[in-house]
Amino acid sequence: MASEKRTDMNMQGAAEHADRMLDAVLNAIEPEVQWAHGPTTTGSCDISRRRTVMTIVSAERRGSFLGVVDRFWRKSGYRIKAINNSTEVPAIYAQTNAGFGISLVFGGKGQAFFEVDSPCVKESDVAESTTRPNGPAYEDVYPLPRPNVHSDFWSAGAI
Repeated sequence: MASEKRTDMNMQGAAEHADRMLDAVLNAIEPEVQWAHGPTTTGSCDISRRRTVMTIVSAERRGSFLGVVDRFWRKSGYRIKAINNSTEVPAIYAQTNAGFGISLVFGGKGQAFFEVDSPCVKESDVAESTTRPNGPAYEDVYPLPRPNVHSDFWSAGAI
């Protein structure tokens, strides 16, 4: 299945779909977290869109954060493929019925990374996302800084 090319969508359409998926999950997180765009990458027939959470999510709150995302993805009809309960790099991986993969992975300093990977689609040019980040855009900054936004809720217990 994964190797079959979808002919009803091109890479730009897949990127826009990925943006809608990322917008939806980030809008479901309460209280709100600040995020910035990560790099968009393209393969021979697929695209990946990324968003990096700039809000500090403390070790004590990561389970709650993962739980909010898990419940939202299940409610959205996504199939949970794997959960990594690691204290170092907790993560959750899901897939839509349309073959899009979505993940949330925690990295260093509690930084959360969302990524959507498309199924194989028709090749096309891919424009940058039109969704505006809810904080600094960090244009032409790579790698992005570590999380640097304090939240009374999500950052509770962080030093």
